[in-house]
This record gives sequence, C-alpha cells and structure tokens, in this order.
Amino acid sequence: MKPRVRSAAALAVVLALAGSAAAQEVRETTLNAPRGLPVKVRMEGPYTAEAMLQVVCYFQHEATGDFARGAPVELDRRLGGVIAALRDRGEFRGDALETVLIVPPAGTIPAKGLLLVGLGDRGRLSAGLLEQVGKASLREAARLRAATVAFAPLVRDQGDDTLSAGEVERAVTRGVFLAYDTEKRLQEQGLAPAWTLESWEVEAGPDYYDDTIAGVKKAIDEAKAALAARDAKPYRTKAD
Repeated sequence: MKPRVRSAAALAVVLALAGSAAAQEVRETTLNAPRGLPVKVRMEGPYTAEAMLQVVCYFQHEATGDFARGAPVELDRRLGGVIAALRDRGEFRGDALETVLIVPPAGTIPAKGLLLVGLGDRGRLSAGLLEQVGKASLREAARLRAATVAFAPLVRDQGDDTLSAGEVERAVTRGVFLAYDTEKRLQEQGLAPAWTLESWEVEAGPDYYDDTIAGVKKAIDEAKAALAARDAKPYRTKAD
C-alpha cells in the first residue's frame, strides 16, 4: 500500500491546529514552600481546577451593582447564579474574612467544595488583610481535611489594582505558610488531628503569571525567616 501524501494546504491546517493547541497549553510552575508544601502556580481559572477545595474572594457587595468580568462571571454562570443570589440577598455581603462554603452541584465545576471569602470594602484592600485571608483559607481547609486547595483572589477581575498580582499572592501565600506551620506544630504536639495539605494551587491569568510566581517566591523567603524566629517551646505547659 502506498503511503498517503497530504497536500500542502492540508498540512498547513494540521500544523496551524497543532500550534494553536500548544499555545493554549496550561502553564504550571511548582515551588517548594516550608513544611514541604508544594505550591503550584497554574494558568487556570477557578471553574476548571480539579481540587478538593476551591477558594475565591469577593469585595463587599455594592447595592448599585458589583463590577465583575472574566473568571467570577464564568464561575457563577456555571453554578447557575448561586453566588450572585447570595450577594444580592445580603446572605454573603463579602465583609472582610466573611466565609461561605458551597458544595458545587454535579456537572458544574470540578472542585468538591467552593469557599467564598470576603475582602471587605474595595477601598481598604491591604497586604495585611490578604495575609489574614490566606490564614483563614488554610484553616478552613484543615477543618475540612482538604488535601488539595486551589486559590483565586479575583481581585483584578473585580476592577481593583491597588496591589500588583505579585503583591496579592505574596501576602496570601505568606499567610498560608504561617498558618500551615502552626497547624503542623499543633499536630506534632497532639493538639490537632492529623492532616496534610498535598498541594496549594495558585491560579493566575496569562497577564499575571510571571508576577504571581515572583510574589510566591518572596512569600516563601519571608515565611522561612518568620518561622525560623518562632518560639520552639511546646504550646502546652504541664501542670505542677
């Protein structure tokens, strides 16, 4: 049998399709954080990530209407408008560190659980608050025994550019690393049930991917220094 020969036009189409697929390939970078925690910076949205817990953040609800584009819009579309309903009804205002846990219905998004975390007043976003968001998210993951967590701040998608993408993730992941160390110390001293976070995934858009990686690297360095300075004595003192 003679080999099949593609025409020049057909070959050009095949090559174009292959190039398009390569261009759409999801980028991922894995970094090693304290306590052996793998941190994956992944070019992905919160509506496609496969994780036990997906975390997303929202500014305080505005009666005149919330600005949103991109990821939060698509996420709520796939959920059938659950998030918008909660916000419009005042049941999740998005106050600072307010949380709501949703179990996504089958066929909506891959994540097993969806945690909404409030960022408070849009004009008051700060690195300090974002570090607390990271801590709160980690502690909720520990409570749920979620082995894999994906995190999307959605700050840019809600029209806020107070902090760069790198600064946002530096603050959030620093909080995650510090809270995770506390959790593991409590476990080692028999003060918390056994649980290990297998991976923390940071979701970043194409325009912010490199900046996000730089921010996470800074957080790792800062967390290492902070943890080295922590008091190593046991939390519990024995009674006389």
